[in-house]
Amino acid sequence: MVKSTFLNLPAEKQARITQALLHEFSRVPLATAQVAPIIKQAQIARGAFYKYFTDLTDAYQYLYQLALADIHQDLNFSKALTAKDYILLITNFLSGTKNSPYYDFIRLSVTQNDYFLRLHSPMKQLASKDWAVATLCHEAIFACLLEPEHQELYLARLEEALTTFLKGV
Repeated sequence: MVKSTFLNLPAEKQARITQALLHEFSRVPLATAQVAPIIKQAQIARGAFYKYFTDLTDAYQYLYQLALADIHQDLNFSKALTAKDYILLITNFLSGTKNSPYYDFIRLSVTQNDYFLRLHSPMKQLASKDWAVATLCHEAIFACLLEPEHQELYLARLEEALTTFLKGV
């Protein structure tokens, strides 16, 4: 995880480094990302990068958690959700993502860094029902990001599947 030396930096410097991370990880998959473009854009020394992050995967994980916090900030799970509630949340997420500074990062994460997403997923801790719903919803989101022209089809399928599943639980 991100080191305390990074968290103690002035906000402007943190923002500059975060923007450099976002640029690099939105451009190339994690497997081919490099420190050099990040430090050049952030205007920091290579040694400083390693004072802030253990490695590129650590920096990626920091940015991924930041994106998740931003993306999921409006989700409210205080009540039991219906299939229509999930569809509305996903539709709003997809609409918001298109205008988000994280769009290219998210899209590349889905298409190229899926192994990382699954390895670091918090879904392992979910109850069975919540895990099943989250899996269906995330797969629909991934499909919509990969093929936005078929978004209506994927969301209709998801709504049908969730309606059936949630009735049986």
